[in-house]
This record gives sequence, structure tokens and C-alpha cells, in this order.
Amino acid sequence: MSEEVSRIKIKFLIEGLGEAEGELVRFRAPRTVDTIVRRLPIEGRAATWKEEVYFELPLKMGEEKAKPNVEPGVIAFWPMGSALCVFYGNSQPYSPVSVLGTITKNLEIFSKVKSGTIIRVEQLESQ
Repeated sequence: MSEEVSRIKIKFLIEGLGEAEGELVRFRAPRTVDTIVRRLPIEGRAATWKEEVYFELPLKMGEEKAKPNVEPGVIAFWPMGSALCVFYGNSQPYSPVSVLGTITKNLEIFSKVKSGTIIRVEQLESQ
């Protein structure tokens, strides 16, 4: 499998703040990553919890290789809340999450996100 197929570059457009970039890595949670990528672009209103920003997706999926602990910079899907999450600090998930990838550029922007902020996720065009 080529590098381009297994890693999908995305960007987060955050209302009033700017953008961040990340990548979804298929082998981490193939079903969940494929389902989310097929639905891009997606948009939602941010919620915050400790050092995490998340927003609900119109998507019901169970856990896939779920982990109870994550590192800062992780992009994950939270099955219990049907939400896409970005962990920008040392907080841990409320319940296990399916790890999808990592933020590769501008992680610190998530610390400025307030509840209700609109976040849009799009696939980055290949260079």
C-alpha cells in the first residue's frame, strides 16, 4: 500500500482562529478512518473538555482498536459521544477512543477554541 493511500492529509478550519493540519492513518482504525474520509468535508460546533476539543459527527460507530490513554496531538473518534476529538494537552479521554491520526501543524490553536466555535474538516489536496 502506498504512503498516500494509508495517510490522508486533512485540515481543520477553525472559525475566527485559523487552521491546523493533520493526517489520518488508515492502519490505526481502518473502518473509522475510511468512513470519516468518505464524508469529508464535515463541520460541527466545538465542545471542550479539559485539554480536548471535540465535535459531534452524524456517525454511529463502535470502538475500533480503542485506547483509554492518548498523547497530545492525537486525532481520535469517541464512540460514546459520536465525536471527532483533538487532544492538545495532557488530558485523557472520558472513555476509550479510536485513534485516527495526529495533528501535524498548529496544534496550539486548539487551546484557544471556545465551545460553540464552528470547525470544518476538509481533505488537503495532493501537492
